[in-house]
Amino acid sequence: MKTCITTPDALNSGKRLFPLLLILLISCSETPSIQRQNDWQSLFNEENLEGWDTYLNRPDLTQPESDSNKPFGLNNDPLGVFSVVTEDGLPAIRVSGQTFGGISTVDEFENYHFQVQFKWGDTKWPPRQNAKMDSGVLYHAVEPHGADGGSWMRSQEFQVQQGDCGDYWGVAGAVFDIPARMTSDSTYVYDPNGNLYTFKANTKVGRHCIKNPDAEKPTGSWNTIDLYCSGDTAVHMINGVVNMILYRSQQMDGGQERPLTSGKIQIQSEGAEIFYRDFKIRPIKALPVELLNVNDKP
Repeated sequence: MKTCITTPDALNSGKRLFPLLLILLISCSETPSIQRQNDWQSLFNEENLEGWDTYLNRPDLTQPESDSNKPFGLNNDPLGVFSVVTEDGLPAIRVSGQTFGGISTVDEFENYHFQVQFKWGDTKWPPRQNAKMDSGVLYHAVEPHGADGGSWMRSQEFQVQQGDCGDYWGVAGAVFDIPARMTSDSTYVYDPNGNLYTFKANTKVGRHCIKNPDAEKPTGSWNTIDLYCSGDTAVHMINGVVNMILYRSQQMDGGQERPLTSGKIQIQSEGAEIFYRDFKIRPIKALPVELLNVNDKP
């Protein structure tokens, strides 16, 4: 028997971990099936941003930091970048995108299935007014805030960008091993039968892997993200389609790699209006066997 979300060391560390797991001890199976639907915990009360922290960079990202252009910092959102609205008849969190930053869970999580829906809005902001609409779900996010460019925590990224949903980016020193193939333009595309590459900043491979396949719906439609994290392995899924399995989650610390298997969930504001709704999470014993391809490399 063991706790699949936390460990005695984590409990003694003072971290706020997935509350349900603190009372739920489960026996971990190697090949669990998709779980029943009644064990979800909502992360959004549909009324306000209780349970979330905001962190924002400076208001004008096209200009350097100055006395009149300082980062807003933690839980200071005078621009209303993050707000609760009604969209298509249901409560949602609107991310305006007016400046870079994120809204992150107060609690930390490990060994879970996270699900959320998103839909693009209409507005884009400098410095990305001529670029694809962009956001992201950052997981295993660890403080300090603003570690990446003054905007985001160190984390693993489930990319949310028009046409690129499910891509991987390592943020502020996060590292993953991913089976992939190199294309003619020296980018890397997820391939369960490909070579296993380590995606890390400041290396020949780099920190970005392209998802495969593309399962995003047309702009204006609601899309469903499913993110599975078990130990040091993660699965990216968009609209019911697995488009990446990632292994050996690590982070760079003093020039050395060490495990990165738990943390907050942070939603990016990155120059584009986007709506998120129906945030929910549940514990898992291990990755559901239905998601795993026998050809995937461990």
